[in-house]
Amino acid sequence: MTNALAAIGRAVRVPPAQRRLVWTLGLGAFGLAFSITVTAAYLPPLLSTFTGDTVLIAAVIAAEGVFAIALPLVIGPWSDTFHTPLGRRRPFMAYALGPMAFCLVLVAFMPTFWTTALIVFAFYFAYYVYEPPYRGLYPDLLPESVYGRAQSVQHLLRGIALGTALVGGGFLFHVWKPSPFLLAAAVTTLACGAAVVFVHETGGHERVFKGVRTYLATSWEIVRDWPHVRRFLIANAAWEASFAAARTFVVLYVVKGLGQPLSVSSAVLATVSIGYIVAAIGSGPLGDRVGLAPVIAAASVLYGGGYVVAGLASSWHDWYYAAIFPVAVAGGTVMTLAWGLLFKLMPAQHRGAVSGIALMTKGVGLLVGPLVAGAAIKLLSPYLTSTHGYQVLWPLCGLPILAAIPIVVSLIRVEPTARSVRTSASP
Repeated sequence: MTNALAAIGRAVRVPPAQRRLVWTLGLGAFGLAFSITVTAAYLPPLLSTFTGDTVLIAAVIAAEGVFAIALPLVIGPWSDTFHTPLGRRRPFMAYALGPMAFCLVLVAFMPTFWTTALIVFAFYFAYYVYEPPYRGLYPDLLPESVYGRAQSVQHLLRGIALGTALVGGGFLFHVWKPSPFLLAAAVTTLACGAAVVFVHETGGHERVFKGVRTYLATSWEIVRDWPHVRRFLIANAAWEASFAAARTFVVLYVVKGLGQPLSVSSAVLATVSIGYIVAAIGSGPLGDRVGLAPVIAAASVLYGGGYVVAGLASSWHDWYYAAIFPVAVAGGTVMTLAWGLLFKLMPAQHRGAVSGIALMTKGVGLLVGPLVAGAAIKLLSPYLTSTHGYQVLWPLCGLPILAAIPIVVSLIRVEPTARSVRTSASP
């Protein structure tokens, strides 16, 4: 991991001040990823102490998608009009820190299922107050020439947070159930707080709130009037739905579908994680050099195609690891560079609003992807008996990614001239 950090540090060849800013901004992603990973991984076993109803437990976890759909559409555009001495993005981030930490501290000590669920919902609320303005900071403060490398840093830190939370959190959970949540509260406060304290914005003295209806109308106008942004959002919804479905069912596919022990699923996840780290290190500098859209389009061919081919597997073979790794690198490349491409396409005056809409598509993916995949697995289980229906997961994940390729290709011509287009008077 030290070598990986050194490699990406060398790859981000930017002035020292910008390099520090890139890494400081990345700390926000580290804190967010750590907290949401701990919540997603260890909340289900915590809730299982109150109820054995898996539908109720799944509903609490899936509620994140509802907050991801609703809140960013208001918080994002609001942050565009909120000019204070602290800046326009950081006040929202600062206000969300306390509730996020408070909820993570309390969640493991709640006496009933429903009080635990309410604390989790409050955490989701604070989480999606923090993230849209945080995303808007990147195009506000960084030049276009480092968007790809900045996203490489962000995704490397996300990968480290995910691995640390899963491995370290699992050990701590077995020792004392509240401990991973307490650790997440501390890590989130320090990392996300650093992105508030050590980042500086231009201040102002206008605390404008135009109303929920106005902000929703702004989001609709952006989708309607900025075709390049609209195309990206369609592609992003496809990527997020595929990612959410794969994340939800990959372990069950290996364990129940292929009949392998948990050790194999852990090795698969480790292979995927290494692939994502490799993508985070290399894809950003490459994207800044040749263009983000061309790299995303090329990676999507292997990413989506690899998923479709994986649907042919009905039994496990150890050589699959060699096939999984390049597909993971391709997937990591797409997910790493996606936001950098959006930063180039978004109108400067609506960066917060567009960030909010993009996060809304993430919420759609969180809800739709797992539901469609789960229904398909159940429907086809009588016909795909060797894997109990689970092999249909991979074509379902791959086809949306392949379908998004023409959209990304259409943005290749737009990307070099996006700056002049988005800063013009009309879209």
